[in-house]
Amino acid sequence: MKRWLRAVGSWFDARLKVREVLLPVLQHPIPRAAAGPKGWFYIFGSASMTLLFLQILTGIGLALVYVPAADQAYQSLQYLNYRQPLGWFLRSVHYWSGSLMVVMVLVHMTQVFLHGAYKYPRELTWVLGVFLLLLTLGLAFSGQVLRWDADAYWGLGVGASMAGRVPVLGPAVVTLLLGGPVIGGDTLSRFFALHVFILPGLLLTVLAAHLWLVLTRGISTPPVPGEKVDPKTYDAAYERELRRGVPFLGEALRKDALFSALVVILVVVLAAVAGPKGPSGLPDPAVQGANPRPDWPFLWTFGLLSLAPPGMETFLMLVFPAFLVLGLLLVPFVSNRGERAPSRRPVAVLTVLVGGVALAVLSYAGATADWSPHMGAWSGAPVPEKVVARSAPRELAGAAVFQNKSCRDCHALEGSGGRRGPDLSGVGARLTRDQLIDQVSNGTPGGGNMPAYGKHVSPAEMDALADFLVALRPAGRPPSRTPTQ
Repeated sequence: MKRWLRAVGSWFDARLKVREVLLPVLQHPIPRAAAGPKGWFYIFGSASMTLLFLQILTGIGLALVYVPAADQAYQSLQYLNYRQPLGWFLRSVHYWSGSLMVVMVLVHMTQVFLHGAYKYPRELTWVLGVFLLLLTLGLAFSGQVLRWDADAYWGLGVGASMAGRVPVLGPAVVTLLLGGPVIGGDTLSRFFALHVFILPGLLLTVLAAHLWLVLTRGISTPPVPGEKVDPKTYDAAYERELRRGVPFLGEALRKDALFSALVVILVVVLAAVAGPKGPSGLPDPAVQGANPRPDWPFLWTFGLLSLAPPGMETFLMLVFPAFLVLGLLLVPFVSNRGERAPSRRPVAVLTVLVGGVALAVLSYAGATADWSPHMGAWSGAPVPEKVVARSAPRELAGAAVFQNKSCRDCHALEGSGGRRGPDLSGVGARLTRDQLIDQVSNGTPGGGNMPAYGKHVSPAEMDALADFLVALRPAGRPPSRTPTQ
């Protein structure tokens, strides 16, 4: 049997040249010190890649059952959780491998930063690593949206609110993000394509370029106090280091394989014990007082916004993240030479300590604090002044209800506002007061686009809102008296 298997393997290898291609890659030399006891610092990148492949495998299985439709996504996840054999376990492995992938990428980048491994000649390797981190976070966020539960729905509302604050291009960015002016079925289809095709494709492409740079520029030696990086002499010194180096196919690969196996075991244990994430409650757009809670990688952002004064929201949503990413990208260009040992770089160590503590504190705040952001940034323009210029006090109160309950997100007035529902500029001439109250209270029959607001509007608010809607009719036109057929 062994001879037969060897013969079959040789037949395929003679045609595919697998050994000829892969062996040189696996046997590429690395610094001897990187394969020794200090080689345990180099294991996080391989673990991240292992988790990515686990994400892809489990994602393929989930895609066979998940239905990316607004009226079926939630039910398909419930089916996976409670009816599909081991469906809950597949979802759980997918979630926990994604969570640990975020952890491993962050730890890997922290190790690279502390060891100064981003310095010459590996500046571009670091830059691609930053993009890999951003794409990983993008996968985490888009995966949360695909749960299509209450947290996902309103978390996406916060994301749309952030995008809506972009000067000039805000409405266009939101339309691109949501597939329309409001969150709906097109939004879910768009995020499904983003999570399953676009982001993984980009991540694999950037990962291939990142690995190519690792192979061509090599990995840095463990830092030694007093050994400084000088672009004029570094290349020659590194070549001398590689001449007495060892192949990656050896102790270094064993360390990577052992740690990756332990990480996979941890994922399986967490999946079996903790189970999958959600889905929680149904995504109900009528619950305007919802307090969305993002998944843990974004809790620090939520915490930062919950602690900040309202006037700082736009800065923290738009400017601060841009500066944070720009700062990460500029790290190897600001400091690409000199000491690499953490003991000789107190500013780098302090940066990591302060950043880690701030991340932990803000994440705790995000998990415990309440925050209600401005959710209508994409269609939250005020009621047109001419609509209420001659309104009675109760009609003005109804206009306030109309605005505060985010009706403008779906309905336009005088052409301004959302476009998911009909323009209500002349609704008082089309529907009677009783019809309007019934529509607002019970929504569209048969589960249409209009949610039922009966439980979310008090009787006084409903009366005022009805007065306002009845007053929305052309000048001189009497209110509707009979049901419209």
